[in-house]
Amino acid sequence: MNRRQIMSLLSLFGLGAKVTAASATDAVARPDALRLSEAAWKQRLSAAAFRVLRQEGTEAPGSSALNAEKRKGVFHCAGCDLPLFSSDAKYDSGTGWPSFHTPLPGALAMKTDFKLILPRTEYHCARCEGHQGHVFDDGPRPSGKRYCNNGVALKFVPAAA
Repeated sequence: MNRRQIMSLLSLFGLGAKVTAASATDAVARPDALRLSEAAWKQRLSAAAFRVLRQEGTEAPGSSALNAEKRKGVFHCAGCDLPLFSSDAKYDSGTGWPSFHTPLPGALAMKTDFKLILPRTEYHCARCEGHQGHVFDDGPRPSGKRYCNNGVALKFVPAAA
């Protein structure tokens, strides 16, 4: 079992501490920020999306239909509809989660996550602060990054035909 598989298994069980520190790449408050009460988020989202987006949970690997999504279009935040990734940046990382090499400009905010003791870079939607996933340095060109996203935190909008 490799490091990626071990980290994935541990994250399924919520092991580790809450995010306690933020990196210098944190975004400043957006003028179009979407801040809702917990009750409003629960009404707006499915239970699974609420757990991931608002409670920083992780969906099971291989559970998202978006893993197989190959059409042209844009992946939006399931919480606030902010465009996050172009389909041109999507690739099959073999992890069981939708993966991308490059986000759209200004779409994401970063934090350092210590849930698994060792620091990881966690990313959130820059508008609603919904948890999306983690970014790793083992992705393809051009960025060399792997934005490993929870599918339930995304919604796919196909390109107009």
